[in-house]
Amino acid sequence: MHQSSGQYQTILDQLREKMGYDFVSLAFAQSEADGFVLTWQYASGNLNNRYKRIVLQSGKGIAGIVYKTGKPMLVEDVADELNPGDLFNYPILISERLTSLAAIPLYRFERVEGILLAGYRENSCFTREGLRMLHAQLQGNFGDFEVKEMSVL
Repeated sequence: MHQSSGQYQTILDQLREKMGYDFVSLAFAQSEADGFVLTWQYASGNLNNRYKRIVLQSGKGIAGIVYKTGKPMLVEDVADELNPGDLFNYPILISERLTSLAAIPLYRFERVEGILLAGYRENSCFTREGLRMLHAQLQGNFGDFEVKEMSVL
């Protein structure tokens, strides 16, 4: 059973404030007739509520890639690492104007069931060290999810 929405929102707000991120969000896998879709359920530091309307298939978008691979994703510089013509495949980047981010799979019962994304809009860059610091801050869990040791995509 997932924790209450207030608890997740509080954890996201505290994480964003403590670590200095511009945006932090949590996506969950939702069961659907043809498999699973991922939806962003909670956010802190969001510019708008568009994140709530984003629905991703496994393997699509930031959350879908992390869900499918079970590995964290690090994008130090969106402008350098992603083709501008492909940005429509990453709607959370567009709606929240993120320029650098890290996304981490959240496990329950040895399955990825959630994705934690933290990012910056400008003047800061997520690095491998920043990802290690995020992982250390989580101390192996996020709410009722497990955060495993990570190798980055």
